Amino acid sequence: MIKKTLSLLAVAGGLVAGIHGAHAAEDGQQLYGANCGLCHQAGATGVPGQFPPLKGRLDVIAASPEGKTYLSHLVLNGMTGSIQAGGATYMGYMPSFRAMTDEQLAAILTYVSHLGGNAAAPSFSADEIHAARDATMPPTAVLQERNALNDKKKLP
Repeated sequence: MIKKTLSLLAVAGGLVAGIHGAHAAEDGQQLYGANCGLCHQAGATGVPGQFPPLKGRLDVIAASPEGKTYLSHLVLNGMTGSIQAGGATYMGYMPSFRAMTDEQLAAILTYVSHLGGNAAAPSFSADEIHAARDATMPPTAVLQERNALNDKKKLP
């Protein structure tokens, strides 16, 4: 009887975890709000002088394969240093979100990419995040990657 009860609880727990995980991976807005919204604000509008806006910029950066790779490296490794974004300078630190799943990070990046209202805004896949996960980088190397991308094509 105890074995049967434990088996049923294990199956039920697995189903609940699976349902929760599937729902969370699909809900980029909720994940963004819980993990990114504190700094970048609701709607990804940012805080002038403190946290750059993401809305209307992320889709432009993600329009190239190099831009998508950079954004994947950014969420996985974090970044530190000074950047120009949306016509303003920001000096700060973004933490790594490497502990999140590939599906969750893809959902967040896709959500923010589509906030600008661009019908052709790129989406991110879990496979793209997974491929970028192998490149463990210090936050300063992510800044260098951003600067190289900016030198190639001015980032918004």
